[in-house]
Amino acid sequence: MLNIVIFGAPGSGKGTQSELIIKEFGLEHISTGDLLRVEIKNKTELGKIAGQYIDKGQLLPDDLIIDILANVLEEKKNAKGIIFDGYPRTIPQAEALKKMLNKHNKDVNVMLNLEVEEEELINRLIARGLIQGRSDDNRETIQSRLDVYHSQTTPLVEYYTKEGKHHAIKGTGSIESIFEQIKTILAKHVG
Repeated sequence: MLNIVIFGAPGSGKGTQSELIIKEFGLEHISTGDLLRVEIKNKTELGKIAGQYIDKGQLLPDDLIIDILANVLEEKKNAKGIIFDGYPRTIPQAEALKKMLNKHNKDVNVMLNLEVEEEELINRLIARGLIQGRSDDNRETIQSRLDVYHSQTTPLVEYYTKEGKHHAIKGTGSIESIFEQIKTILAKHVG
């Protein structure tokens, strides 16, 4: 089983690269952002709570995200592998993910870190907001999301570096050239 954490600031290309990894390696994809957007769209109780945090560019409380992920992981326990997109975002979430996977004698194999300059991220997100009509892709919310990302999620780089799983990926250039970097890394983890 190949379990991947794909990591990067909002707009770094995690979703795009995840799609290519899925196609190439036949993995499942869990995007906490997608899961939450469905809940918000369906106006569930969770969606209402999540919307309040997301509209302000804040992260949801760890316990809420961990509960959501535990349910989804149980559904995908027989998958060939999973790409975790947008999760974990904090050290407690990384530790919870490790425990959830260890229950099934699994672990995270690799953490891919898509690195993109901040101004490029802002430009990408504003463009995405115009194309997709996403309310959370405006300059003020984007800056708030990037600030939260840097303060709360950057420690994960150190966490996964200590575990020997962190791989930095230059997240600029063509989609194909970024994916080539990823394939080279993942090829070492596929048996």
